[in-house]
Amino acid sequence: MTVTGADIVEWDRIAVREAVRVVDLARDEDWERDTPCAGWDLRRLVAHMAAQHHGFAAAARGAGKEAAHWREPENMREPGQVHRVAAAAVLDAFGEPGAQEREFVLPELGGGFPGRTATSFHFVDYVVHAWDVAAALGVEVKLADDVLGAALAVARLVPTDPARRGPGFAFAPALEVPTGAGVLEEALRLLGRAPEQWSGTAL
Repeated sequence: MTVTGADIVEWDRIAVREAVRVVDLARDEDWERDTPCAGWDLRRLVAHMAAQHHGFAAAARGAGKEAAHWREPENMREPGQVHRVAAAAVLDAFGEPGAQEREFVLPELGGGFPGRTATSFHFVDYVVHAWDVAAALGVEVKLADDVLGAALAVARLVPTDPARRGPGFAFAPALEVPTGAGVLEEALRLLGRAPEQWSGTAL
């Protein structure tokens, strides 16, 4: 599958909105639930998601080098609201004229990237994080086949070098993909998720 600039912005928008939808399903008693992100409960995962949204928004506007934009919010008493604000910020930034032609500086990934490439990183991250939240809550992610196909195409391009996977990096080590795996399952396993451990979540 060829991922074009126009496509990736729209697919990212769809993934982010789905992540917002599933986060908004959480109730007060859900924020301490475990998630597929080892060691993170749902509140911490959503704080990370909000920080990434703000960081990528800053990167789209040429301020990605500034560490303050990537810090997790300190006030997480209302995680859903914090996440909604952050999601709106990144979608606005990605949609600005010329944003996709700029270089995005992404400190966690070690430098600058063309806007479309950086947006593809954000896109696949939010397909996965939407699933992470859904898995924690025991609900289903609702993404169309073309969106999942695009996410898999990006996931297949993510380096599998063990030195760049694991604690402190964006993704856990890749897992073996069984024969007959579906599109979402393959993408998740390539990015270090084990869907079979979260049987309450449909793929």
